[in-house]
Amino acid sequence: MTFILTAWFRFCIIIVPMQRLKERFGISGEESSKEASVQEYKIASRVARIVNRVATHTPWESKCLVRALTAQKLLKHYHISSTLYLGVGKENGTKMIAHAWLRCGEYYVSGGQGEGYAQVAKFRA
Repeated sequence: MTFILTAWFRFCIIIVPMQRLKERFGISGEESSKEASVQEYKIASRVARIVNRVATHTPWESKCLVRALTAQKLLKHYHISSTLYLGVGKENGTKMIAHAWLRCGEYYVSGGQGEGYAQVAKFRA
């Protein structure tokens, strides 16, 4: 299932305009709770490991947004709330780059904590 989700989200990122794609990221401007149960943390940790393992071996590019969306969808399957963050930063001080990361409770499921990136959007799912 994770492999198929990474393929689906990669396809969507390539084909669907970002403005339209963002409509499916969750509730814009809202964050999920910073609290989660022990069971939710266990599932989030497991999802993080699986998504990173699978995304590392896909024949297509599965970078931060693909990983965050895949993890978000898997957490949603377990009825676990999360927040998807989008940010921008500069590479080598000149080139603008984008980054996505996902948080469940206080645990960052994918993309780290967004260090070095200015948060430009957040979506609660």
